[in-house]
Amino acid sequence: MTRNGTGDTEALRADIRRTRVELGETMEALAAKADVKKRLKSSADQARERVRAQAALTVARVRAQSGLTHPQGRGRQGPTPFVALAVGAVAAAVVLMIIRGRRG
Repeated sequence: MTRNGTGDTEALRADIRRTRVELGETMEALAAKADVKKRLKSSADQARERVRAQAALTVARVRAQSGLTHPQGRGRQGPTPFVALAVGAVAAAVVLMIIRGRRG
């Protein structure tokens, strides 16, 4: 049972390097999962962005359906401020429901 020492040693070293890289990646993944504050903040940020996008889409739909357009340089006229207020209230309610749902 004779072995070529150089070939086996290099193969073993390559295997050790590969194992170290895999172990490092595993440790990073576990650390990311263990960071609850960071995960919650990330989830809240994503929810906030979804709500903002949905609110913008809703405002655009309402404006398109009602034919409301405002020329540049003039003050707001018509029900647009009320629509924006309603959209903001709905967005706030959705965010509160999401936050309360995660606590429970």
